[in-house]
Amino acid sequence: MYKEHPNLFIGGAWVAGETGRTEPVINPATEETIGVAPVASRADVAKAITAARTAFDDGPWPQMTMKERSVVLLRMADVMEKRFEELVQLNIAESGGTRIGAESFQIGFPLTHFRDLAERVMIQFPVERAMPPHVGGTLGQGVIRREPWGVASLISAYNFPFFLNMMKLGPALAAGCTTILKPAPTTPLEAFILGEIAEEAGLPAGVLNIVAGDTDAGLELTTNPMVDIVSFTGSDTVGRKVFEQAAPTVKKVILELGGKSANIICEDADLGKVVGSVVRDIVLHAGQGCAFLTRTVVHRSRHDELIELVTEALKKVKVGDPALPDTVMGPVGSAAQRARVEKLIQTGIDEGATLAVGGGRPHGLDKGFFIEPTLFVDVENSMAIAQQEFFGPVGVVIPFDDEDEAVRIANDSDFGLAGGVWSKDPVRAYDIAKRIRTGTVTVNGGGGGMSPHGSFGGYKQSGLGRERGDAGLDEFLQTKTITWPVASG
Repeated sequence: MYKEHPNLFIGGAWVAGETGRTEPVINPATEETIGVAPVASRADVAKAITAARTAFDDGPWPQMTMKERSVVLLRMADVMEKRFEELVQLNIAESGGTRIGAESFQIGFPLTHFRDLAERVMIQFPVERAMPPHVGGTLGQGVIRREPWGVASLISAYNFPFFLNMMKLGPALAAGCTTILKPAPTTPLEAFILGEIAEEAGLPAGVLNIVAGDTDAGLELTTNPMVDIVSFTGSDTVGRKVFEQAAPTVKKVILELGGKSANIICEDADLGKVVGSVVRDIVLHAGQGCAFLTRTVVHRSRHDELIELVTEALKKVKVGDPALPDTVMGPVGSAAQRARVEKLIQTGIDEGATLAVGGGRPHGLDKGFFIEPTLFVDVENSMAIAQQEFFGPVGVVIPFDDEDEAVRIANDSDFGLAGGVWSKDPVRAYDIAKRIRTGTVTVNGGGGGMSPHGSFGGYKQSGLGRERGDAGLDEFLQTKTITWPVASG
């Protein structure tokens, strides 16, 4: 076993759940048990919410200045960096991510973002802004304050467990909220390790509570009246349920949901550079990313050439044990997820699309939830495989004849999370990017990696609100206006 966490983290202590029930945590590459995690009942979750409520109403955390909170968050960052290799190994074992992925976007990027946020709020985020004098019946003035929203339920997903936990925890804690973190049932260990880190860094009791569980645990987090704000990452289907469950108590809801993002390849694009982008978004973490550009929308004059290049590149991708340093793609997260991907692949075949490469299970990998890197061609944008999210290593290619058609195809989706444009003319590419109705767009592959200052979130059914950067911090802050008279007439 890798790690056992049979207890929940509530009120600053490790406590047994009322049922004592645990579930095994499975390595998706080997199907071996790597640890166990507790399964919280609704009563357990209610206790965690009460602890967070008490810490918010009576504890020091919300009353601290952002600078004071930043000192604690920076200590947490120090502890995480000290345990970096442990976190990397746990991520590989628990999520099936490759080592290079674990060291970068799974663990390295969120640590960079967390530290950057803690440093920025220490020096430059004002919580009070003076209002200019105003005249009505009296002469008055005042301030606009930013205050923590309250008790926050943070419900994470399985694909990037540590990353998603940190993208929620960082701004919630910096804002002064108290939190209950619920990881996905298949990847709980990377959440519970944050409890150990919080203890070592001196985070006040009750500010971070960690529970794991199934639907009942999630229902308590979205309906309990002591919770003020819910941040959820997951499928659009579950996101709608979260929204409905939070409505009776009028909680604020942040939803980061699915995507079916288009990568527009103009006729003048440098295909030598484009190929890497297309292949990466198919095989990176076995395609399990909501913002991956899985619809390749290519000008008809470059269609056949691009397909040939991408097909040959996908055939060379090494699929296998993600713990090996030369593995490029590991498994999907579970047997159930593999079954969903395989069902949608069969749907594409039934719809009349053509498999250019892949579509099955890799030869020789009898253990683990592996799928071959897969590319569909002869695809129409109305097909299910062009509209539904695979969340697996599958891409589709759709031709277009002019820019207007490319933009129409890109926007013809229930989702609006991300997008890409490739052209040797950056002004042209930028103009196309402005017409795509998504939360983020990269031009010619983007620049600077994943900036901690940019925002992330979607249009349409890709969600509500934003994560990362100042926009992500704003989501956890209330705005209050306080005025007083200066003189009366």
